Amino acid sequence: MVSESTIALPKWETFGLKAQNSGASTGREILTDDSVFHTNISPVDVQPLPSVQHIQISTYDRVIQQAQKAFLEWRLVPAPKRGEVIRVFGEKVRKVKSDLALILSYEIGKTYQEALGEVQEVIDMCDFGVGLSRQLYGLTIASERPHHRMMEQWHPLGVVGIITSFNFPVAVWAWNAVIAAVCGDTTVWKPSEKAPLSALAIFSVLREVIEEMGVPEGVFNIVIGDATLGQQMASDARLPLISATGSIRMGRSVAQQVAKRLGRTILELGGNNAVIVTPHANMDLALRAVTFAALGTTGQRCTTLRRLILHESIYDTFLERLIKVYEQASQKIGNPLKPETLIGPLIDKAAVQMMQEALREVQELGGKVLFGGEVLSGPGYESGCYVRPAIVTAENHWPVVQRETFAPILYVLKYKTIEEAIALQNGVPQGLSSSIFTDNLREAELFLSAAGSDCGIANVNIGPSGAEIGGAFGGEKETGGGREAGSDAWKAYMRRQTVTINYGSDLPLAQGIRFEV
Repeated sequence: MVSESTIALPKWETFGLKAQNSGASTGREILTDDSVFHTNISPVDVQPLPSVQHIQISTYDRVIQQAQKAFLEWRLVPAPKRGEVIRVFGEKVRKVKSDLALILSYEIGKTYQEALGEVQEVIDMCDFGVGLSRQLYGLTIASERPHHRMMEQWHPLGVVGIITSFNFPVAVWAWNAVIAAVCGDTTVWKPSEKAPLSALAIFSVLREVIEEMGVPEGVFNIVIGDATLGQQMASDARLPLISATGSIRMGRSVAQQVAKRLGRTILELGGNNAVIVTPHANMDLALRAVTFAALGTTGQRCTTLRRLILHESIYDTFLERLIKVYEQASQKIGNPLKPETLIGPLIDKAAVQMMQEALREVQELGGKVLFGGEVLSGPGYESGCYVRPAIVTAENHWPVVQRETFAPILYVLKYKTIEEAIALQNGVPQGLSSSIFTDNLREAELFLSAAGSDCGIANVNIGPSGAEIGGAFGGEKETGGGREAGSDAWKAYMRRQTVTINYGSDLPLAQGIRFEV
C-alpha cells in the first residue's frame, strides 16, 4: 500500500461537468427530451461519477445532418486557416493540462503521471496538425503525351466517425480529429461509455475555441452512448470513414458493417506484443523497458508487453531480476492520483474477472505463476479493481497466450536461436508492436528485415509501448491494418484525385492509341 499523501480531486466544474451533462454537441449544447442519464463508478474509490446523457437515434440524426451541413463550408476554408483553429485549441489545452489529467486519472484509473502524458500527446498532436496544414502535398507526374501535365490532388472526404476506447480517452480522438479537421473533414466522436467524462471535459475546451473563432457549427461533434450507437455509426452511409479503436471482436463487427456499404475504415484493434531479449542485450536497459511496457496503464494499453521471449542462456537470471523489480513496483499499487503510485486499478471488476480467468486457464495448461496475480483488498482497495501484476510461464501456442487479455499478465517464453525467437514473436494473430533488445547488428537487422517482425511497429532497444505521434501508428493482421497520427496517415482522411491537363491543341491518346474520325 502506498503512503498517504494529499490527493487533488478532479475539478468537474472547470469543464462544466455537473450532475447532468448533455451527451451530444455540435459545438453548442443540444438538449434532448429522449435521452437517458447514466452514472459510472470510479475504479479508484467506488465513488459515483457525474452523470452523463446517452443520446437516442433522433438526436444522433440531427448531429449527423449538422456535420454534413458544416462540411460544405469547412472544406472550403484554407487548410492553414483550419490549422490555426487547431493551434488555438492546443494552446488552451496547455492551460488546463493538469485539471484534464486529474479527470482522466480518476475516471479510468490511469496514474496521474500517465494521464499528464496523454494530455501532452493531445498538445503534441495539435502542434503536428498545425504544421501539416501547410503540407498537404500532391504530386506532379510526368505524362507520356506532349503538352500534357498530370498531377495528384487531395480533397476532404466528408464526415468522419471516430470511435475510441477507454484506455486513451482523449489522445486517440486527437490523432483522428486533429488530422481530419486540418484535412477539411468534419467529425463525429463516440467515446467509450466507460470514459465519457474525459471526452466531455476536453470537448468543453474545444467548444471555447469553436465559439471564439467562429468555427461553423457542426465541424466537431460528440455523441455519448453504448455499443449500439457505435453500430449505428458503422452502418451509416453518411460517414464515409470510420476510425475505430477497440477489441478485435468489436473491429470485426465494425469492418463488416462498413464494408457492406463500401465505406472506409481505420481499425486499431488488439495487440499481443512481444519483446525478444538476446544474450547480446544491455540487460539493465532491457529490464527497465520490459517493466514499463508490461506495467504501464496496469496492462491496459494496446501496446502493452504481453509476451517476454528470453534466450535460454539468460532466462533464469533475467527472470530473477525481473521478479525483484515487480516486487518493488507492487509496493506502489494504489490510488492513481497520488504522485508516488506506479500502478492504478483496472477499469472495472469485469476486467479483474477476465484476468483471473486467464490465469486459471494458463495454470490448467501447465503454466506456472512466478509472481503476483492476486486481487488486492483492504484499505484503499475497496473498489475490487486493484490487482498485483502477474509473471507466468507459458507456451506460445496456448489459446490463452494467442489472445489478448487486457490486464497485467506477462507470459514468459524461452528460445534457442534468433530465428526461433522471431517465429515466436510472429506466431500470434495480432501484429501491432514488437521489440528486440540486442547490441548485435546482425540480430537487430534480421529483426527489422522482411524476414523479421511482422508488426506495424518494430523497435530495437526500446520497449513496444509508448509510440511518438510523428510516426504512423497501427498494426497488421488482426490488429486491423489502420494507421493514425503521423507520417502520411493524413491521406486516409482525404480522397485522392488524379488530374490531367491538356494545354496543347491536339488530342493524343495514351499508349499510342489511334482513333481517327
